[in-house]
Amino acid sequence: MEQSDEIVLVGYGNMGFALLEGWVARAGIPANLINVVEPAETLRRRAATAGAQVYADASGLPQTLRPRAVIVAVKPQIVGAMLGAYRRFAGTAVFVSIAAGVPISTFEATLGDSAIVRAMPNMPASIGMGVIAAFANSYTSETQANYVTDLLAAVGNIHWLAEERLVDAATAISGSGPAYIFHFIESLEDAGVAVGLPAETAHALAKQTVNGAAALASGSSFSPAELRQQVTSPNGTTAAALEILMAEPGLADLVKRAAAAAHRRALELAATG
Repeated sequence: MEQSDEIVLVGYGNMGFALLEGWVARAGIPANLINVVEPAETLRRRAATAGAQVYADASGLPQTLRPRAVIVAVKPQIVGAMLGAYRRFAGTAVFVSIAAGVPISTFEATLGDSAIVRAMPNMPASIGMGVIAAFANSYTSETQANYVTDLLAAVGNIHWLAEERLVDAATAISGSGPAYIFHFIESLEDAGVAVGLPAETAHALAKQTVNGAAALASGSSFSPAELRQQVTSPNGTTAAALEILMAEPGLADLVKRAAAAAHRRALELAATG
């Protein structure tokens, strides 16, 4: 039987929800072509409300189903145990894993010589502004890689990596990075209160400052270093602050050490995946 344009989405947690919403709203994929496998009844109802076909487990999927892609969006700990139920789609569908820390070898052990993509989306994918680092194994065709690009572009920008090990490096930057930014906003807010601003005002100023600066950096032809220099007048207030942030060891060193810790943990998770 010929392959269809249908998709199997395994898991309908936050990322599964973001993907389905993005496919329907931004990629123009009809919801009824999306088959959601989710054991939690409340989450199945949410997927059904969005127009998807829903199943409590893989055994409910039609025997005639020939999906173009199987998206694995479940907790890393259960990937190995659940893959066997989808082996019948191996060799035709491209499997896309967004289970953090699970190496492609785990999928190949069950699925054999199949097209498999390991992807690492981050939290802003929930609003269509994510960044996704991805690596495809040697069995993934150019057509399949392009199709996966289209699927993941519905929730953000995809960056293909030349080696799988770089997915763990990307996890330390883009995967965990939103938490670093959130903590910086918290710290900026606390600093505002410390210099006398009302808490509500400090909160608003911190969030809007980070949002505006990020948008400016994203759309500017200048590098972040050049933008920093443009906003820093000699002997001014910004210069006084940067003397603290850029002292040795400063913010750059702290961020490098934080990312290194995240990278080490990603490698540990991959080794046990």
